[in-house]
Amino acid sequence: MSSEYGVLSLLPPVIAIVLAIRTKQVYVSLLFGIWLGWIILDDFNLLRGSFDTIQALVDVFKEPGNTRTIMFCALVGALIIFIQRSGGVEGFIRHVYRLLEHYERKQTGANRVVVQFLAWLTGLLIFVESSISVLTVGALYRPVFDRLGISREKLAYVADSSSAPSSILIPFNGWGAFIMSLLVAEGFSDPFATLFRAVGYNFYPILALITVLIIIFSKKDFGPMRAAERRVRERGQLLNEGAQPMISDELTDVETVEGVKPRAFNMVIPIVIMVLMMPVMLAVTGWESASVQRPELDGLGRVFYAIGQGSGSTSVLIAVITSTLFAMLFYRAQGIMQWKEMVDLTLKGISGMMPLALLMMFAFAIGAVCGELGTGQYVADVAKAWLSPNFVPFIVFLVSCFIAFSTGTSWGTFAIMIAIAVPMARGMDANVYMTIAAALGGGVFGDHCSPISDTTILSSMASATDHIDHVRTQLPYAMIAGGGAALLYLAIGLLG
Repeated sequence: MSSEYGVLSLLPPVIAIVLAIRTKQVYVSLLFGIWLGWIILDDFNLLRGSFDTIQALVDVFKEPGNTRTIMFCALVGALIIFIQRSGGVEGFIRHVYRLLEHYERKQTGANRVVVQFLAWLTGLLIFVESSISVLTVGALYRPVFDRLGISREKLAYVADSSSAPSSILIPFNGWGAFIMSLLVAEGFSDPFATLFRAVGYNFYPILALITVLIIIFSKKDFGPMRAAERRVRERGQLLNEGAQPMISDELTDVETVEGVKPRAFNMVIPIVIMVLMMPVMLAVTGWESASVQRPELDGLGRVFYAIGQGSGSTSVLIAVITSTLFAMLFYRAQGIMQWKEMVDLTLKGISGMMPLALLMMFAFAIGAVCGELGTGQYVADVAKAWLSPNFVPFIVFLVSCFIAFSTGTSWGTFAIMIAIAVPMARGMDANVYMTIAAALGGGVFGDHCSPISDTTILSSMASATDHIDHVRTQLPYAMIAGGGAALLYLAIGLLG
């Protein structure tokens, strides 16, 4: 159904994004975008639009998935502060340095390359959930990056560009479940096989992963990232002057308990438990659905199908709660902390994450107002009018990029574009698998570039960097991978 607001539906997200990048006041910019959206929805009635804006912020919590995600963001603060206070972070840093010395990589340049590659590899391997991936990479490698003089912006880029790409290329997770449900709605009898046939055409996430490796091993940064790296190297400043990191210094500068020997396992074990709990909870939350939809499956077949049907937001929330409770018991058993201190640290950790929780609330609210305005649908409908069969994947990729950039959601883009692109590809005799891949890759690319994306926000948080600085430094690298993907789709269309 076409958007009745037409080009007006583009104004709230686009103006919010431009304001955020120009002013670096991301909270004010998002709030203005939300307000403008409701003013348009209320026929430019300023009073009613203002009241509806307040109600929209309240309504964010009506959606259980939003509430669980915001709770996850807040509780992450407790886990971060625990693993630092226990000496786990300090122990991990020492372990990494011993590893580097063991392989005789004593030159700082070589050490920097190895550590960045390990961060990329960690993000790639934790494909069960993009949020868990960026959190793990940030928590594990932020202190090591700081010690080696690598900018926080570079860590955010590595974490962001290895999480969502791996999650969509290895779809044994909530991403795969969601996409397969969309494919089922379009009449595919075997959505799993369809998704895997499309993976080979999903050029953006593949190029994004390769681009990170090229940047790491070539040691050649450019654009804003080059300036950030030079700032750290020459002045020792991990952040820009006036930067507002997404985690307060109280959470990143916690001292180890006096007299406690730093041990890496006090950090690694709670994080491993969190990572492992993700697929377990996906299976648990999807088990009933699997039993109803595919009763003939048993054993591993049912487990894998259940994982595909599970709730991602429930799984990440329970994963971080389980990890935090385990850490409390684990540290108490070692005599590292008393119960009262752990409760105080939990509250301190949650309070330190309030800026992130607020930003997530605004991101969800502007996504909701874009849905009410029909922003994504309007862009898709306009694009349909001038599509050519040979260039369907190319145009679908570009449209998906713009929708995800404007709305800040890759999943919302998938929902809009799969429903449009699949029937279009069938009706115009285009390559259906390539078209599906283009819709998915475009959604991830636009999401990577958008300052109102929840995954971009989480990457800034996990790396304790300024959010707009992360967007600015990542954008040129994402544009290279995105431009390469677009050219591949275009070349295939021209040759076809």
